[in-house]
Amino acid sequence: MSDPYRMSIVSPAGGFIGPVKRSVTIAGHPTSISLEPIFWRALENAAHVRSLPLNALIAQVDALRIRTDDPPNLASALRSWVVSLANFESNSQ
Repeated sequence: MSDPYRMSIVSPAGGFIGPVKRSVTIAGHPTSISLEPIFWRALENAAHVRSLPLNALIAQVDALRIRTDDPPNLASALRSWVVSLANFESNSQ
Protein backbone atom coordinates (compact mmCIF):
# COMPACT_ATOMS: atom_id res chain seq x y z
CA MET A 1 0.00 0.00 0.00
CA SER A 2 1.38 3.43 -0.88
CA ASP A 3 1.94 6.14 1.69
CA PRO A 4 -0.80 8.80 1.14
CA TYR A 5 1.58 11.53 2.34
CA ARG A 6 4.05 10.71 -0.43
CA MET A 7 1.56 10.61 -3.30
CA SER A 8 1.85 13.40 -5.83
CA ILE A 9 -1.01 15.82 -6.35
CA VAL A 10 -2.37 17.22 -9.60
CA SER A 11 -4.38 20.27 -10.58
CA PRO A 12 -8.14 19.86 -10.79
CA ALA A 13 -9.57 19.13 -14.23
CA GLY A 14 -9.72 22.46 -16.04
CA GLY A 15 -7.15 24.01 -13.71
CA PHE A 16 -7.61 26.37 -10.80
CA ILE A 17 -10.45 28.77 -11.54
CA GLY A 18 -11.74 31.51 -9.28
CA PRO A 19 -15.33 32.01 -8.12
CA VAL A 20 -18.20 32.54 -10.54
CA LYS A 21 -21.22 34.53 -9.37
CA ARG A 22 -24.70 33.16 -10.11
CA SER A 23 -28.14 34.42 -9.21
CA VAL A 24 -30.49 32.01 -7.44
CA THR A 25 -33.91 32.35 -5.83
CA ILE A 26 -34.40 31.04 -2.30
CA ALA A 27 -37.87 31.20 -0.76
CA GLY A 28 -38.89 33.72 -3.40
CA HIS A 29 -35.93 36.00 -2.73
CA PRO A 30 -33.21 36.52 -5.34
CA THR A 31 -29.64 36.29 -4.09
CA SER A 32 -26.24 35.88 -5.69
CA ILE A 33 -23.68 33.28 -4.71
CA SER A 34 -20.01 33.16 -5.71
CA LEU A 35 -18.53 29.67 -5.95
CA GLU A 36 -15.72 28.07 -7.88
CA PRO A 37 -16.90 26.16 -10.99
CA ILE A 38 -15.98 22.80 -9.42
CA PHE A 39 -18.49 23.50 -6.61
CA TRP A 40 -21.19 24.60 -9.07
CA ARG A 41 -20.72 21.35 -11.00
CA ALA A 42 -20.90 19.29 -7.80
CA LEU A 43 -24.11 21.07 -6.76
CA GLU A 44 -25.63 20.58 -10.21
CA ASN A 45 -24.77 16.86 -10.08
CA ALA A 46 -26.21 16.53 -6.57
CA ALA A 47 -29.42 18.28 -7.66
CA HIS A 48 -29.68 16.01 -10.72
CA VAL A 49 -29.22 12.83 -8.64
CA ARG A 50 -31.98 14.02 -6.30
CA SER A 51 -34.24 15.11 -9.20
CA LEU A 52 -34.30 18.65 -7.82
CA PRO A 53 -33.84 22.02 -9.44
CA LEU A 54 -30.56 23.60 -8.38
CA ASN A 55 -32.42 26.39 -6.54
CA ALA A 56 -34.32 23.79 -4.49
CA LEU A 57 -31.14 22.00 -3.44
CA ILE A 58 -29.52 25.30 -2.47
CA ALA A 59 -32.65 26.22 -0.50
CA GLN A 60 -32.45 22.93 1.42
CA VAL A 61 -28.80 23.53 2.33
CA ASP A 62 -29.70 27.10 3.31
CA ALA A 63 -32.48 25.84 5.60
CA LEU A 64 -29.99 23.54 7.36
CA ARG A 65 -27.45 26.39 7.55
CA ILE A 66 -29.74 28.87 9.27
CA ARG A 67 -30.66 26.35 11.97
CA THR A 68 -27.09 26.33 13.31
CA ASP A 69 -26.09 28.41 16.33
CA ASP A 70 -23.60 30.49 14.34
CA PRO A 71 -24.57 30.19 10.65
CA PRO A 72 -21.76 30.64 8.12
CA ASN A 73 -22.41 32.54 4.91
CA LEU A 74 -24.30 30.59 2.26
CA ALA A 75 -21.30 30.06 -0.03
CA SER A 76 -19.31 28.54 2.84
CA ALA A 77 -22.22 26.32 3.80
CA LEU A 78 -22.57 25.09 0.21
CA ARG A 79 -18.85 24.34 -0.06
CA SER A 80 -18.92 22.48 3.26
CA TRP A 81 -21.97 20.49 2.21
CA VAL A 82 -20.37 19.49 -1.11
CA VAL A 83 -17.14 18.38 0.59
CA SER A 84 -19.03 16.44 3.27
CA LEU A 85 -21.10 14.76 0.53
CA ALA A 86 -17.94 13.79 -1.36
CA ASN A 87 -16.38 12.42 1.85
CA PHE A 88 -19.52 10.42 2.63
CA GLU A 89 -19.66 8.98 -0.88
CA SER A 90 -15.97 8.02 -0.86
CA ASN A 91 -16.27 6.38 2.56
CA SER A 92 -19.35 4.38 1.55
CA GLN A 93 -17.64 2.77 -1.44
